[in-house]
Amino acid sequence: MKKEEIEGKLQELTVNGEHLSPILPEGIKNYLIDIDGTICDDIPNEEPERMATAKVYPDALVTLNKWYDEGHVIFFFTSRTEAHRQVTEKWLNDHGFKYHGMVMGKPRGGNYHWIDNHLVKATRFNGKFTDLVEKDVKIQVFDDEYNDELND
Repeated sequence: MKKEEIEGKLQELTVNGEHLSPILPEGIKNYLIDIDGTICDDIPNEEPERMATAKVYPDALVTLNKWYDEGHVIFFFTSRTEAHRQVTEKWLNDHGFKYHGMVMGKPRGGNYHWIDNHLVKATRFNGKFTDLVEKDVKIQVFDDEYNDELND
């Protein structure tokens, strides 16, 4: 599935007669995956000469390609800059990663807190890719009417 094919899978969303941002079909996930320290060696932008020879994490390659083959959307979301795009794409392709696109320039420093009008799930990478499992966790939400209903 190419990036253009993703657009074809999107479903229109209408609420109270108003068109909203389209959504993917049930069961299809939009994976945003970091590169450095997640699918390969952790290489800072200040050492771009190492990017071409980064060691791939084999379980990342197998898992991400499996998700791609299952029809999920795979995008890399990296702190690497546009200046690193060519070496990064070559490295991904040379190692056989299947993906739909790449978003460069993710803010550096970690401690991310994503706020979006769509459902967001986050998984912290701790050194090994496996199948995902469900866990009950404590999260921060806005103090509003919608989130009050979640507690009922």
